[in-house]
Amino acid sequence: MQTKKQNKRLLWWSIPLIAVLGITLYGCPSQQNLAGSSDAAQKVYVAPGEHDEFYGLFSGGYSGQLTTYGLPSGRHLYTIPVFSQAPVSGYGYSEETKPMLQTTHGFIPWDDAHHPELSQTDGVPDGRWVFINANNTPRVARIDLGNFQTAEIIEIPNAAGNHASPFVTVNTEYISAATRFSVPMDENTLENEDVAISSYAENFKGTLSFIKIGEEGEMSIDFQILVPGFNYDLSHAGKGPSEDWAFFTSYNTEEAHTLLEVNASRNDKDFIAAVNWRRAAELVANGEGREIPAEHYRNYIDHDEHRAKSELIETVTVLDPTENPGIIYYLPTPKSPHGVDVDPSGRYIVGGGKLSSVLPVHSFEKMIQAIENEDFEGEVDGIPVLNYDSVIQAEVENAGIGTLHTEFDGNGYAYTTAFISSEIVKWSLETFEVVDRIDTYYSPGHLMIPGGDSRQPAGKYLVALNKITKDRYLPTGPELFHSAQLIDISGDKMELLLDFPTDGEPHYAQGIAADIVKERQVRFYPLEENNHPDAVKSEADTRVVREGNEVHVYMTTIRSHFAPDNIEGIQVGDKVYFHVTNLEQDWDVPHGFAMLGAQNAELLVMPGETRTLTWEPKKVGVFPFYCTDFCSALHQEMQGYVRVSPSGSDVPISYGTGD
Repeated sequence: MQTKKQNKRLLWWSIPLIAVLGITLYGCPSQQNLAGSSDAAQKVYVAPGEHDEFYGLFSGGYSGQLTTYGLPSGRHLYTIPVFSQAPVSGYGYSEETKPMLQTTHGFIPWDDAHHPELSQTDGVPDGRWVFINANNTPRVARIDLGNFQTAEIIEIPNAAGNHASPFVTVNTEYISAATRFSVPMDENTLENEDVAISSYAENFKGTLSFIKIGEEGEMSIDFQILVPGFNYDLSHAGKGPSEDWAFFTSYNTEEAHTLLEVNASRNDKDFIAAVNWRRAAELVANGEGREIPAEHYRNYIDHDEHRAKSELIETVTVLDPTENPGIIYYLPTPKSPHGVDVDPSGRYIVGGGKLSSVLPVHSFEKMIQAIENEDFEGEVDGIPVLNYDSVIQAEVENAGIGTLHTEFDGNGYAYTTAFISSEIVKWSLETFEVVDRIDTYYSPGHLMIPGGDSRQPAGKYLVALNKITKDRYLPTGPELFHSAQLIDISGDKMELLLDFPTDGEPHYAQGIAADIVKERQVRFYPLEENNHPDAVKSEADTRVVREGNEVHVYMTTIRSHFAPDNIEGIQVGDKVYFHVTNLEQDWDVPHGFAMLGAQNAELLVMPGETRTLTWEPKKVGVFPFYCTDFCSALHQEMQGYVRVSPSGSDVPISYGTGD
C-alpha cells in the first residue's frame, strides 16, 4: 500500500508528465497555419481614417479595468475605468466618482476584473451595455456603451471570489454571479463565521446570485440560491430551448481547504450546476424564499447631476434548494471544469475540464428527460445529481490538453482553448470530431469570437487570449504584457493573422460589430442639461467661497484659460474644492486640471461636464495649476496661481482673470 508521501510524489510527477505528453502528442509550437505575411497584413490593415469592423472589449484582470480594441487591427482604443482608480482621468479620485468604489468594506480602490458580457436582446448582443465582474471584493459593474463609462456598480453580499460572473440571460432579464471561494455561513443569517478552516466540509457554503436588470439598466439582487461549498468557476445562460436555465461549472467537490492543486483534483468528475432561473424567479415573485439581513452598496451615476451616488441596501432573498426543489440540478462533468458554454442552438452544454482527457458535451434535451424520469445517481445537500450517461451527448476526443473555454462560429463548429498543449481546437457540432487545430503563443486561457457566445456569432475572426508572452515582442524586463492573437476562421483552416499586446491580464473578452455601437456615441454633454449642484455655466458665475476652513472654487475652463486663474486668501490647513466645469461644446475637447501638491490625481473634464478636485495645502507660498490635456496652440499658457498664506492670516479671499 502506498503511503501519503508516495501518493504526493506521484501527483507532483504527473504535472511535468502532462506537459511532456502535450509535446509528444501535439508537437512543439510551430508556424503552421500562419497566413502569408502580405496576405495577413492585408486582412488586418485598416487605412488611416478608416474604422475597424469590430469593437473588442477585453477584461483587464488585475488592472481592474476594461480595455477596448479595434478588430482586426488590434489597435488599443481606450481603457474604461471600472473597479480601480485611474489617475489618467481622475476616476475614483474626483469627488464625483469616488462613491463608485464604495463597499461595506469601505472605499476599495482596486479589484480584479475578469469577464465582460454584452447585454443581449433575443440572445443577440445589442450594444447597450457591457457588464463585468470584480473577483476580489464581489461586485458587478455596468458600463454604458453610449459613452464608454461605468454607470453602475453593485456589491454582492454572502459571496467571496465573484468569478462565475456576470453572464446574461437572453433578454438581459438577469445577470448571474457565483462564489469562487466558499466561506463559513451562519445557518440563519449567512454571515461569515469565526470557525476553524479545517471545518470546511461541515461549515462552508456558496451562493449563486441572480441580479435583475431594469429597463434603464439599473441592477438589483433579486435572489440568491444557497449551494454546497464547492468552487464555482464560470457560467453561461441557455438560449432557445434552454433559455430559462443558467449553467455554472464547479470544482473542488472534494471540499478541500489546503493544497487544492492536489486535494481538489482527486474526483474523476465534478459538477455543472443547471439552474432553472425562471422557476426560481417565479418562486420569489410569489413570496417564497427567506429575506435575510445582507448589507450591500449600489453605486450609480446620476446622469442629470453628472456625479456618483451610493445607496445602502439592507436585505436579500435566499432560496434553499431543500425547501424549493426543482430549481437546481448537478450534471457530473470531468474533471475540474472551467468553462461552460452553450452552443447557438441552445441544445448543447460544453464543459471544459482542465484535467479531462475528453471534452464533454451535455444534451439539454437529455437533461430534461433525466429530470422528468428522476434519473439521479444521488444528491448533494438536497440537490439531485443526474446520471452522467443519461445526459451526455458526446465526448470530443483529441481536443487538446488542458481544455478551458469554447465559443462558436455559427456555421456548425466550436473552438476550444487547450492551455497545456497551447492550441485552439476546432470541432464539429454534428460529428463531435476535431477538424482543425492551430498553435498559439502561448497557453491560451479564453478565446473570443464576436458574438461567439450568442445566438448569432460572427464567424470571421477568433481572438486567442494567451497567458504567456515570452519571446513574441521586444522584451520589457521581467514583466510583460499578455499576448492576444487574431485568427481568421472564415475558411476551413484557421490562419494566424496578428499578434498584439494587451493591457493587464485579459481573462475573457466580447466582440461586437462596430456599426451597432458607434452611432450611439455621446460626443459632449450639453451645458444646459448639466444639473451638477456645483456647476457654473458662464465665466460671470465663477466665484470663490469660504465656509470655515473649507474653500469652494467654482471654476470654468475653455480654450485657453481658466476662470478664475488668480486666487488669494487660501490658508494652510484649508480644504479646497476646485469645481471645474468645461464650457466647451465640441467633440474631443476635454480639459485637464492639476494642482501642485494635490495628493490624488488630475481631473480630465469632458465638454459640458463638471469635476471636483480636493487640495489641502501644507505650505505657505504661491502654487501653480494648469491644464494637463493639450487643447490648443496656447495650451502652455493655460495656467493659474493660488496664493497660500499662514493659518489665521487676514489675507482676504480674492480672485479674478485678466485683471
